[in-house]
Amino acid sequence: MPLQPERISTVTFDSYSTLVDVDAAEQALAERVDDPEPVSKLWRARSLEYTFVANQIDAYQPFYEMNRDALQYALDVYDVDIGTDERDEILAVYHELDVFDDVRAGIERLREGGYDCYVVSNGNPEMLDSMVDHANIGDLVADTISADEVRTFKPAAELYRHAAARTGTPIDEIVHVTAGWFDVMGARHAGMQGVWVDRKGSPWETFGGDPDLTIETFFELAEALGV
Repeated sequence: MPLQPERISTVTFDSYSTLVDVDAAEQALAERVDDPEPVSKLWRARSLEYTFVANQIDAYQPFYEMNRDALQYALDVYDVDIGTDERDEILAVYHELDVFDDVRAGIERLREGGYDCYVVSNGNPEMLDSMVDHANIGDLVADTISADEVRTFKPAAELYRHAAARTGTPIDEIVHVTAGWFDVMGARHAGMQGVWVDRKGSPWETFGGDPDLTIETFFELAEALGV
C-alpha cells in the first residue's frame, strides 16, 4: 500500500546506515587489515545475525558488545591477528560515523512541517548519544529510543510498540524510516508505516511485502509528506 501521509504525525529514524554511514568502519579496518572488505562485510552481517538470534534465545547484550563479538569473529575467520586494544579502536569508530549529507536539512524540513522526529535504534544509549552529537542533530530529534530499554532488538514488534509509547503516538500514526530491510518489515508488522532508504540502488527483498515508500534521500520523504 502506498504511503498514507494523512495518517502520519510522528517520524522515527533508524540510525546506522540511515542517518550515519557505517562504511567508515571499513576504512578503520583498512588501516590494520590487508583486505578489509570481506572482513567488514562479515562483521556487519554477523552483528545483525547475533541480534536476530539473541531475540529468540533470550541472549540479549548491548549492541556495542554484539558488534564487538561480531568483529572478533570476522577477524578470526580471516586469520587477522591483532590485539584487543586495536580491535577496540576499530570498534570505537561507531562513536564517530559521518552523517549523510541530506540528514540534517531533511529532518529540519520535517520538523518545520510539524512532525516530531525520533531515533529508534538497536544501538545502546551511549552509542546513540555519540551518534547524535557527532551528526549534530541533537536540536532536531525529540529523543533517542534504544533497544536497550526493552532488551530486545529489531525486528521484534515489542521494540516498535515501546517506541510508540515513548513518543506518545498511536503506532498507526508513525512512519519509520530506515535503510534496513528487516527494520521496514518489523515496523510495518508492528503497525507503523515503513519507508525504505535505498541510498545504493539495491533491489528490494523478495518476500515480506513492499515498503510503503522507497526514497534515496530524506528530501523525498519531505516531499511525500507535503513539507
